[in-house]
Amino acid sequence: MMMAKNDEIVVGFIGIGVMGKSMAANLMSTGLEIHIYTRTKAKALELISGGAVWQDSPAALAAAANIIITMIGYPKDVEEIYLGENGILSNAAKSSIVIDMTTSSPQLAEHIYQKAKELGISALDAPVSGGDIGAKQGSLSIMVGGDKAIFDQARPLFEIMGQNIVYQGTAGCGQHCKMANQIAVASTLMGVCEALRYAEKAGLSPETVLDSIEAGAAGSWTLTNLAPRMINGDFEPGFYVKHFIKDMKIALDSSADIGLNARGLRLAKELYDKLAADGGENFGTHALYKQYK
Repeated sequence: MMMAKNDEIVVGFIGIGVMGKSMAANLMSTGLEIHIYTRTKAKALELISGGAVWQDSPAALAAAANIIITMIGYPKDVEEIYLGENGILSNAAKSSIVIDMTTSSPQLAEHIYQKAKELGISALDAPVSGGDIGAKQGSLSIMVGGDKAIFDQARPLFEIMGQNIVYQGTAGCGQHCKMANQIAVASTLMGVCEALRYAEKAGLSPETVLDSIEAGAAGSWTLTNLAPRMINGDFEPGFYVKHFIKDMKIALDSSADIGLNARGLRLAKELYDKLAADGGENFGTHALYKQYK
């Protein structure tokens, strides 16, 4: 399957959430035929009104498309939607490409790859980073595992959704890369929250401090994009606390598998578990700031 002509491609997109909606919309903007499914149809109405084709189940969507992209919640959801009796792999045609962009388990990604291969289907794991802003702007970082030849075929689609697109290696490697990303993000979020609270308790204006430090060695995507939200008390989700906790659990499990004592990650998860227990699971990840207040 070549990616050069839009009329040869029918994309199925499953998962119209905070990020998935924007990712699907960016694909639609190029004129591609897009079929969509999500558990709550109301979330998809805007895309449907814009020309997306609604399918009533993952099975129906898989049968209608030749490239199926998923952006859903948890590894258990990924397992069910790919490997279940009425799931993607049981209903997709041979030579289809399936791309899971959910942050999920590296081991599950490897398992899906093997099952897909047995059925003549190609599978990539391609988790993303960049949150709601990156999804809207089509500037996501995309980390891809699977066969290099299939990555090369799918790259034009990735370029619609992201800007930093890197092939990481064989099946599961995209998810391993995302775990490294989440470990870095967890520690960075703690540092940003502590820095802002230090500034406030020292009697400084956090906005003025941000002007100084974001251009120096402390600069980061988190500092530039999320610190202003923290200061303004805007904790709407670009990425949910509950999903970040899921990611950290996967990363801790994977760290144990490879013999890494991830001390900083463990501390971050303890803080986020407390935030969720205090009613913050549906806030954005930058709501960790509340724990420091």
